[in-house]
Amino acid sequence: SPEQRAARAEFRAFASAEVAPHADRFDREEAIDLDLVRQLAARGYLGSLLPAEHAGGGRGGRDMITYGLLTEELGRACSSVRSLLTVHDMVAHGIQRWGSPAQRERWLPRMARGEVIGALALSEPEAGSDASGVRTEAVPELEGADGFVLTGSKKWISFGQIADLFLVIARCQAKPTAFLVERGTPGLAIAPIRGLLGTRASMLAELTFEGCRLPKESLIGRIGFGVSHVAAAALELGRYSVAWGSVGIGQACLDASQSYAASRQQFGKPLKDHQLIRAMLTEMIVNVRAARLLCCRAGYLKEIGDPGAFMEIMAAKYFASTMATRAAADAVQIHGANGIGADYPVGRYLRDSRVMEIIEGSTQIQQITIPQFDLQEL
Repeated sequence: SPEQRAARAEFRAFASAEVAPHADRFDREEAIDLDLVRQLAARGYLGSLLPAEHAGGGRGGRDMITYGLLTEELGRACSSVRSLLTVHDMVAHGIQRWGSPAQRERWLPRMARGEVIGALALSEPEAGSDASGVRTEAVPELEGADGFVLTGSKKWISFGQIADLFLVIARCQAKPTAFLVERGTPGLAIAPIRGLLGTRASMLAELTFEGCRLPKESLIGRIGFGVSHVAAAALELGRYSVAWGSVGIGQACLDASQSYAASRQQFGKPLKDHQLIRAMLTEMIVNVRAARLLCCRAGYLKEIGDPGAFMEIMAAKYFASTMATRAAADAVQIHGANGIGADYPVGRYLRDSRVMEIIEGSTQIQQITIPQFDLQEL
């Protein structure tokens, strides 16, 4: 719509001016500037899917396609910055969907204002992508006490280094259950993880819980709701965001390759005039557009509440993430030796694209899952 196009122009201008010029530095330093987090909050980009009555202050209320365009433009500039929106909004969405009125009132306006940064604590060293196989355990306190004792560990937690609030999936009475754990809770230790292949500025951390005492108000929903309800809703939003972010990587690869192919001379003519280079550019152009259309369709179905949105989001994430990897590999090839150096961003795009095929459900998990369901007819 005209409104969505105007929003995309706003997002692109912000990402081009405030994010892209710093992306390589963020990658080297393995951290994003906290001032950028404040800018994202000031523009209403954090928690922007929340209903206005929960976000407060006139924030929130974006439709799903506009939200997708936001994550595409941020992903085009820096996948790590896009990752911040993903994990933060996953937690906000989980609270909005399944939290109590008191939890919504306490946390959501602060998350929308960027006063509280959220992170999803699901993955574990052993369980990996098996959300139902988590070993972190929450034990109800002895009779007469009020709350739970949390013990275990979580790994690969995006923005765990700076998050203020963790949505933790643990086993309680042998059932996956969701809890809110605040930073600074006694018994919670946070260790940074560095040296990643891609999305290096996502400030990952490993969390260790050693007898963390949680009040009963930390429970989201009820015991046993952790995976089937809370995590499922959060992960669906995460896949949607990653799909659009992958489109952003693909578009960045296309932009960089077209610019380089137009300016680089080889064998007496620009690269863009060599037929094989044109073929590679054609594949990028067509596949980026196809991935974007898949994301638009998934967003539309999600917006209207169609139950088929779940599988359309999975299909969009699968295609867009694998597309981003192919586009990035071709972009590096087009750049030749420059593609493997530090002076051009395509090497970062390739590293980041590999992460897109792993997070929020790996390519192989999606290849197993998608055939089990019938995608909707166009």
